[in-house]
Amino acid sequence: MGAISFVAYSWKNAHLTSDVTGKGVLNMLEATRLYAASDIDRTRFYQASSSEMFGKVQQVPQHEGTLLWPRSPYGVAKVFGHYMTINYRESYGMHASSGILFNHESPRRGPEFVTRKVTQAVARISLGLQDSVSLGNLEAKRDWGFAGDYVKAMWLMLQQDEADDYVVATGKTHSIRELLAVAFDQVGIPDWEQLVFQDPRFLRPAEVDLLVGDPAKAKAKMGWEPEVGFEDLVRMMVDNDLAEQKLPLS
Repeated sequence: MGAISFVAYSWKNAHLTSDVTGKGVLNMLEATRLYAASDIDRTRFYQASSSEMFGKVQQVPQHEGTLLWPRSPYGVAKVFGHYMTINYRESYGMHASSGILFNHESPRRGPEFVTRKVTQAVARISLGLQDSVSLGNLEAKRDWGFAGDYVKAMWLMLQQDEADDYVVATGKTHSIRELLAVAFDQVGIPDWEQLVFQDPRFLRPAEVDLLVGDPAKAKAKMGWEPEVGFEDLVRMMVDNDLAEQKLPLS
């Protein structure tokens, strides 16, 4: 879990992203092989793979067998870690599973990510603390789920008798524009378009336009189901940011 996880940053520092997000996985796998060999049957390894590995999607929806075509240094690094995990599982019999997690959000999401950037800005606008918000591609679509549900899926992977790879997603996709509409609706601002501006600085060099996962395998083999829907998730995050922004400065 200790990776560089902000996609936009990976273009600014591709070397560091590769070392941490890619080679960091190899370091952990090799340490497990070397130092847990005597107890390998009880040792369980989880790799945080990512929907960004699909990048320029070759299939909709994306499942565990979909061709990977990453569109960022971050995505490329995740592909390295993903395949290295498979290699160690097949080569050394390690219980090493990869969760190919699609976007997972919560009130604890960093403000540099678009979901939290939106909900925090909406809260501040409704309280008169901010005038507008600038974003990149409003038409980009993502499969957003609740982080709490996805952590449960991670845990379930490590309870299985055999390690495997699983797509963890809701199977539903929403655009940034839909995200904005729900967030502004939560604070009673229906005419929000004039408060949102598109800024070319926030556009990716290579855009990932449509990500939507097929979680059928996770549902069938682990009994996993997402419990928090998209609108409830966005409203939860807006309410949290409203409460945060109302706190008196210390």
